[in-house]
Amino acid sequence: MFENKYQTQTIDFANPKAVKALNTALLFAHYDIKFWEFPDTNLCPPIPGRVDYLHHLADLLKQLGINKNITVLDIGTGASCIYPILGNAEYNWSFVGTDIDEKSLQYAQEIVSKNKLENAVTLRHQINSSNIFKGVLETSDRYSAAICNPPFYKSEAEALAATTRKLKGLNKDNIPVVRNFSGVHNELWYQGGEKAFIHNYLYESSLFKNQCFWFTTLVSKKDLVRGMQVSLKKLGATQVKVINMGQGHKISRIVAWTFLTKQE
Repeated sequence: MFENKYQTQTIDFANPKAVKALNTALLFAHYDIKFWEFPDTNLCPPIPGRVDYLHHLADLLKQLGINKNITVLDIGTGASCIYPILGNAEYNWSFVGTDIDEKSLQYAQEIVSKNKLENAVTLRHQINSSNIFKGVLETSDRYSAAICNPPFYKSEAEALAATTRKLKGLNKDNIPVVRNFSGVHNELWYQGGEKAFIHNYLYESSLFKNQCFWFTTLVSKKDLVRGMQVSLKKLGATQVKVINMGQGHKISRIVAWTFLTKQE
């Protein structure tokens, strides 16, 4: 930490190690997470944004009287295992986290074990990177909700271009381009980008419609929402909700849908 020209204590937000240290401290101070270590190359999630998603999900479940024995499926849990550890700390929810990267799951498992969360968090390896639910969902599984923070970019070049814009906004455009939240390829980009990933998610959710109450995802590009609503109507969704979310200058949204009837 250092004092800037406005006499405010702050950190260098263009420095990945500083950003990671800040988020580790937030987890320790506010959520009693004592161990949170993973490679610096992996994505470091911003804690306020992640917990905000969980707060909105809790509100959504509460509206329908779902407030106990909640189990959440976290698609793409990552090396940081962030949603399961936050969701358990804040709401005492149980989680199943999936990921296509075995190495990430090993680091996530260490976080689970060292925070003594083995009874609350289970991790599963998605062997086929083209699938989202197929291969990891068991026929007996029932979830209160599924959550997902999809890869936003189509390629490494697109991710680097976004970082360059961010550094310019931080008046750091004279330094080498390094993502301040880091991230490896499967965390950041997907063939066809966010749109392709989300539409694959929508389609697969319709194949497991009775196994999850609310399917949800973060959506960074507002333009995608209309197409999602059209697709979900065709797939037979009975309810679709768009929840606006914002922290600081960043504006995003959660799209939630269910295929269940009122009776179900």
